Amino acid sequence: MGNNISISLHPDSKAETDQLFNELSAGGKIEMPLQDAFWGDYFGFCTDKFGIQWMFNCESKK
Repeated sequence: MGNNISISLHPDSKAETDQLFNELSAGGKIEMPLQDAFWGDYFGFCTDKFGIQWMFNCESKK
């Protein structure tokens, strides 16, 4: 992997987060499934089939 980076996405809804996560993790590896995190947001991360790391954080609507 070497000089790899993680890309962080902040979708507007859980539905959009689920869609992006499912599409980008297809053929790759789910490192942490999407879930409600202790800080109150919907969070997860994966590595796609090309080795790019993706983080997803959907802020809870207050």
